[in-house]
This record gives sequence, structure tokens and C-alpha cells, in this order.
Amino acid sequence: MKLETYLERLDYAGPVEVTPETLTRVHRAHHFAVPFENLDVWLKRRIELKEESFYRKIVGERRGGFCYELNGLFAAMLRQMGFAVTLLSARVPRKDSSFVPEFDHMVLRVDLERPYLADVGFGEAFQRPIPLQDGFEGEQDGVRYRLLTVGDRWLAHRQNSGGEWNELYDFSLQPRALEDFAEMCEYHQTSPDSSFTKRRICTIATAEGRVTLADLRLIITRNGERLEKNLADEEEWRRCLKLYFAIELPDSRAFPA
Repeated sequence: MKLETYLERLDYAGPVEVTPETLTRVHRAHHFAVPFENLDVWLKRRIELKEESFYRKIVGERRGGFCYELNGLFAAMLRQMGFAVTLLSARVPRKDSSFVPEFDHMVLRVDLERPYLADVGFGEAFQRPIPLQDGFEGEQDGVRYRLLTVGDRWLAHRQNSGGEWNELYDFSLQPRALEDFAEMCEYHQTSPDSSFTKRRICTIATAEGRVTLADLRLIITRNGERLEKNLADEEEWRRCLKLYFAIELPDSRAFPA
């Protein structure tokens, strides 16, 4: 895995010293360059928890991925740059306010003069790392985020337009290994109960907001305005995938029934 090639994939040409500024700039660049997507689940291509596989797909094929791939590769590359990175397990809340099982989501702890929470694999979330500090509250691009602790668990929140705090996920500071996420990675690829087997998703941050393909629906957010369009068919979906995400897939036979 070549660090220079990875940084080129992020369109990043800034500093590489081990500093909070570098971490912030590379983290933000990742959000703008690499989409969150689950297309391999629908293509029936097995996702393996191997850093080499992440690199080949995200850098070599210029694709995206879901949290294990995106944060897994980001952690590996940060380590090559000299950062101290720890994998953490996070749990996303259900509609009934309970949480899904452990290892449902992967986040990162990056230790500098103080620890930071980093996450480039959650779709619409904070684009800059946030200090791993109980009670932290800060604003990014007009959106407020905060961290709270309850016992030995940490809660990450995002404030909605109505001023209410919504839980993104909870996590603990127990260090994890990549293979610890294997069972949940398999679940998300194969279980009919997984959100990733229920719909195709591809989403990426832009300077003005975000572009998302959710099945045959295109959603574009620009400067706070949300535009939605129902796509006519798979052909239009593939055109949008190429136009907005620079991803080209085979014809309609690519997705098994």
C-alpha cells in the first residue's frame, strides 16, 4: 500500500506531519473524495477484512465502501504517516432507542497531544475529527456535534435543524482488532435484516452539501436546499453513478436477482 497513491486518491497535497492540522485536513479530504457505498453487497462481491483489499478497491478501483473498509484503510494509512490509531467498536441506535450489537460500526481514536474521534465511514456525519472529551460540543459547517459519557460508554450526537440532539452512535474506548469486526461484516453482507441488503446507497459530501443515490432516487443538497428526483431506470441510475461518483459498473446484469 503506497501512501502517496492514497493521498492522490484523496486529492490531498497538504502537510503530512503528525499534527492535528494534518489529521483534520486528511479526514475532511476523505469525506469529499471517497463515497460511502454498499454496491459490492448488491454485486455479491465478498468484502474481506483485509487492508490490502480495502486499498485495492478504494484506491486502485477508485471505489468507496462501508465503515469497515473506509475506516479500516484510513487507520492503516494514518499509521503509515506516523499517527497512533486505535480501532473502536460503535453501536448505531434503533428506532426504539435500543442499540444494535457491538461491532456494527467502526470508529477511530487518534492520539496526539489529546485524543480525537475520527470517522470517515458513517456517511453524513462530522467531516473533521472531534476532541475525545466528555461534554465536548462544537460546530462544523453549521451543524453542531457533541460527545457525552454514560458509564463506560460514549455517545456521539448531531443536532438537527429543530435544535434537538439525535444519537449517531455509542462506543467504548476498548481497543479492537480488525478481525473483531468479521462477524458483523458478514452479517451486513448476507442478512436480510441488514440495512445494507435492503437498499443500494452511494453518498458523498460536496462543497455545497451532499449527493446521494438511494436505490432509484437521486438526492442533492446544496446550501441547505434539498432536491430529490426519482430516476427512470437502471440506465439512468448508472449514468448518475458515473456523473456524481465517477464509478462505472457493468450493465444491468451486474446486480444478481
